[in-house]
Amino acid sequence: MSETSDVNDKDFCNENSAADRVRLFPHAPGVYLMKDLAQRVIYIGKAKDLRNRASSYFHKSATDDPRTAAFVPEIADVDYIQTQSEVDALLLEARLIKDIQPKYNRDLKDSKTFPYLQIRTREPFPRVEITRTPKEHGVRLFGPFTNSGGLRGAIVVLQKIFKFRTCSLDIRPNDERFNWLRPCILHSIHQCSGACNFRITSAEYRKNIHRLIRFLEGNKKSLIASLKREMKLAADERSYEIAAALRDQIHDLETLDKHGNIETHVQPEAFAIDPRRGVVGLKKIFKLESLPRTIEGIDIAHLGGSDMVASLVCFTDGLPFKSGYRRYKIKSVTGIDDFACMAEVVTRRFAQDEDSNPTPDILLIDGGKGQLNAVLSALKRTQSQPKLVISLAKKDEEIFIPNQDEPLTLSRHSFALRLLQYVRDEAHRFAQHYHHILRRNRFTQKLQ
Repeated sequence: MSETSDVNDKDFCNENSAADRVRLFPHAPGVYLMKDLAQRVIYIGKAKDLRNRASSYFHKSATDDPRTAAFVPEIADVDYIQTQSEVDALLLEARLIKDIQPKYNRDLKDSKTFPYLQIRTREPFPRVEITRTPKEHGVRLFGPFTNSGGLRGAIVVLQKIFKFRTCSLDIRPNDERFNWLRPCILHSIHQCSGACNFRITSAEYRKNIHRLIRFLEGNKKSLIASLKREMKLAADERSYEIAAALRDQIHDLETLDKHGNIETHVQPEAFAIDPRRGVVGLKKIFKLESLPRTIEGIDIAHLGGSDMVASLVCFTDGLPFKSGYRRYKIKSVTGIDDFACMAEVVTRRFAQDEDSNPTPDILLIDGGKGQLNAVLSALKRTQSQPKLVISLAKKDEEIFIPNQDEPLTLSRHSFALRLLQYVRDEAHRFAQHYHHILRRNRFTQKLQ
């Protein structure tokens, strides 16, 4: 894992305070270890910038913060281990806490409420998931982790490299239903190998899971060396496609630090809903043949007809999928005409090739019957059609359905309604954010 530590000089420790030592820490990702007078590690933390993060413990605010006030007075020394990337730092922190069991990381060590990374190794196509209630058998567990947001961001980065699945599908090699299942958007953007449609064999898929486990265990250097040997062998055997895939995997592992701040990869969490029950509820309510794995939501934002924009958000298995989010500047509409704006966005979205941008199972429009009819009319001129197109009106939370005069009203406690509300609200938030960016840029240009 390309880890280094060059601040172990005891003479330096005796002549300088811990506050002085952190001024020599690098501006790089890694893990810091706080020690007491007896040189016992009392707290371990991770950082994307070791010097800035470790220095913060020696400001007055740290002694006032309930989260750090208990151990800051005990800090007599501090050390660090530099890592190549934030992902490496996140995983190293969890391993060190588990091995050293520092005094002030005890809550994390003992509690089962913290997030774990869980791999269901007994499945033919093992799924990778984040859980706060880990299983005791048939899984490989990593963690616990101190921060669920950082873990979720790391999962997105690692999924691009190892292309494992995070869905809840129970995939069996002999189940013919999966021969006809269309992979979700994760496969289209090369973030999943498409096990749900048998686009990879169980043996090949499990190879990637084994590589992932080696990386999570901290064996990145040996993993890269092994991948290079496999790549050379594949090239010698003229299996150039396999060699190219291995080359890309090696490159991504060697450049983890180029993936940016892992917090930027974090998917929003839907705390107010139960994603699984929401998806099951939608299947039942709308009498769908299968679970609606992908939902897209569209909304329009403008101020008096100026800076008109639209958003498209994507949910996979009931959870937001930020890589599928899109935003649009309205090009063909002048004045205030939400119906025409909706029609333009839908036309642009569904004129795309389905192989590169799969059609969602449900398309949700923010609005009432007028918005829905405008979208349905526009869809007739496009190449693809979602299985279900509906609109959700905010005032009374009424659901408008094609070819039905009266709207559907669900219980406010319905898991299906909560999921639709979350998609609608996320589309609204994303549209408003883009609209505010354009307005701010326009005002800034006027002032220049």
